[in-house]
Amino acid sequence: MSSARPIAARATLRLAALMALAVTLLSLAAMALQYRLVETRLMQAQQTLLTADLNGLAALYDQRRIIALRQAIDYRATAATGDEMLLLMDRTGAALAGTRPDWPRTLAPKGDTFTSDNATIFTEGATRWLAVARELPGGFPLLVARSLQPVDDTLAALKRGMLALLAALLVAGALVGGLAARLVMTRINRINMLADRVADGALDARLPGPRSDDEFGLLETHVHAMLDRIENLNRATHRLSDTIAHELRTPLNRMLQKLSKIEGQSDLAADLKAEMRQAIRMFDSLLDISRAEADQGTGGGLVPVDLSATASEVWDLYDPLLEDKGLIAQARITPGLTILGDRNLIAQVLSNLLDNAIKYCAAGDHLTLDLTPQDDRILMRVADTGPGLPDALKPEAFDRFTRAERDRATPGHGLGLALVRAIAARHGARLTLPPTDKGFALEIRWPRLQQSD
Repeated sequence: MSSARPIAARATLRLAALMALAVTLLSLAAMALQYRLVETRLMQAQQTLLTADLNGLAALYDQRRIIALRQAIDYRATAATGDEMLLLMDRTGAALAGTRPDWPRTLAPKGDTFTSDNATIFTEGATRWLAVARELPGGFPLLVARSLQPVDDTLAALKRGMLALLAALLVAGALVGGLAARLVMTRINRINMLADRVADGALDARLPGPRSDDEFGLLETHVHAMLDRIENLNRATHRLSDTIAHELRTPLNRMLQKLSKIEGQSDLAADLKAEMRQAIRMFDSLLDISRAEADQGTGGGLVPVDLSATASEVWDLYDPLLEDKGLIAQARITPGLTILGDRNLIAQVLSNLLDNAIKYCAAGDHLTLDLTPQDDRILMRVADTGPGLPDALKPEAFDRFTRAERDRATPGHGLGLALVRAIAARHGARLTLPPTDKGFALEIRWPRLQQSD
């Protein structure tokens, strides 16, 4: 049986996280592209300023050569703001004019023209510079450079803004994804809770409230229509089986009474009576199953029952029969275990299981009955070392009229386990067939009735 509890929104959260991640990655790619474009534009601006400086110095050099360059660099050095670097040196390496006294150690002059081609970037201290280093005709080194600090500051501020935006996107994506997952799972859990109630036997269960005009509302409408159809078919099936059982029991009982008046053929009459009694028992079992299934999930008619005492009484009743069959039987029953149930139906469950053990086990086989508390449940386990169920038959072991081919010669109609399942469901108990090395085992976990102090 399934338990009615909300499931974790793993798939929905994964989908929401995937969508948020996709949006974040696209945003990150867009930010990277924007960062690259801004960086390119800023570098182009610095390159333009450097080219303008070189063009001005080239014009002066064309007029008066080194003297004009020295005067212009001297003048600009006095008004330098720190964003430019100028230096003109003589043949001996002494500074003629500029913003610094010596040549940068990591920079070597290349070429002898005033073009900004082959401009290079070098770092001095914590500042990057875009520089053109030349050696003019006559052996005069010239350095013209623009500071890239404004570019780096702008890019650093842009990067901080992008990181903050990325963090905001991640937080917003997580919040939106979590909210979407919660809203979706609220709708899904409505349907799952309905499915759990139906699985517990409440075929008349329906979702409360109006249905929304969306995909989930359409799904709920389809589920309700399906349940209506199943309920109608199930009701028709039960009516048919109940009608057949009721209608056939009466003529069979009348024929059974008339057979008692036949004289001279006692053996034949006895055989016919046995066959009819077996048929009547089959119809009685069918009616019991139908009644248990009809009351399933209602909880009506159930009262506190001492399960330990009921199990002990049934076991004491069958103990002589088990001994006559030659079975090695043992009951381990924890006293004082109480459930909410129907004592007669509980006794019928245990009787059916013990009847099956007597029917199918051979002398010397072991049979055990265990009744122990297990969290909020009471575990009843009946196990034997008989022939057990064929593996191919286990999936349909609790269906009506299910019997193994090897057991066709053994009296019975294959309704015992079907009745056990119906009664267990009537009490909200969980029924399982645990694996065994040999024989047959069945476990029923009854809902435990907590006693108030």
